[in-house]
Amino acid sequence: MSLAQVQTMSDVSVAMLSKSLDSMESVGGEMVDMMKSSMELSVNPAIGGNIDLFV
Repeated sequence: MSLAQVQTMSDVSVAMLSKSLDSMESVGGEMVDMMKSSMELSVNPAIGGNIDLFV
């Protein structure tokens, strides 16, 4: 392979890794937000204690 092709492949790999890291950071932030909201609900034990069912 020529040096230009190797450099291009390396650049693409770095760009894909960067995109993957950005995606994981976003998912991690959303998970932290979800955990915070679930902790708020766990403080009030009456929330989610009843289920309405219709048959």
